Amino acid sequence: METYDTEEEQIEALRRWWDENGRSIILAVVVALSAGFGWQAWKSYDQESIESASNLYQAMLQNMNVDDSTPEQEAAASRLAVQLKGEYAGSSYAQFAALHLASTAVSNGDLAKAEGELRWVLSKAAKGGDIAQVTELRLARVVAAAGRAEQALEILQRAGTENYAASYAMARGDVLLQLQRVDEARDAYADARALAGQGGAQFNLATLDQKIQSLNPRPARIVESGDIEVSDSAGENSASAETLEPEPTANIEEQ
Repeated sequence: METYDTEEEQIEALRRWWDENGRSIILAVVVALSAGFGWQAWKSYDQESIESASNLYQAMLQNMNVDDSTPEQEAAASRLAVQLKGEYAGSSYAQFAALHLASTAVSNGDLAKAEGELRWVLSKAAKGGDIAQVTELRLARVVAAAGRAEQALEILQRAGTENYAASYAMARGDVLLQLQRVDEARDAYADARALAGQGGAQFNLATLDQKIQSLNPRPARIVESGDIEVSDSAGENSASAETLEPEPTANIEEQ
């Protein structure tokens, strides 16, 4: 370590050190302060963004969840959904808004628009999450309804996870029945019933049981006269197009 005889020498040494290192120190301090203020500003903006998206979503729901909603209310809900998609595309609110637009499109018979909205959700939702799985189920039904049943089966290749495994199996059964692949449909329904029996299924089990029974009619029984009486089957061998998937259970938060 250097030693200095006078105060002037100490000051001169300090000045030289500052000339050599001062700029880098100031830069480091500025960067640190900027990062700190920037992080706080981002957190504030992020929170404000979430709150704004939430307010828009609640307004959309208010227009949707009313008895005998008017065309004006339905149009207002759709406008708010489009606004959510445009301004807060990275949020789960926007994904739910797109699901609403898809549902409205199906009701209006516009399967192409419904498919577009559902594929948009899949491009934003976390892969394998609740929203993504429900969206896949709905997309498969829309694609099948549009006459592309084989493509619907490709969408349903994944078995689904936890609460959705039975729903995936049931959807596969419906699509296979549409293709007249009755034996495979029966197996898919049986898989769905077994998975539902393990708990966690979130669809109408009575409907599934009716579909299974329609493909497994009661056998003929022998009456006392010795004649064979053929019993009626419990239903037609056709798949319904109703949506039986559960609503997403994921928390509504920024993705």
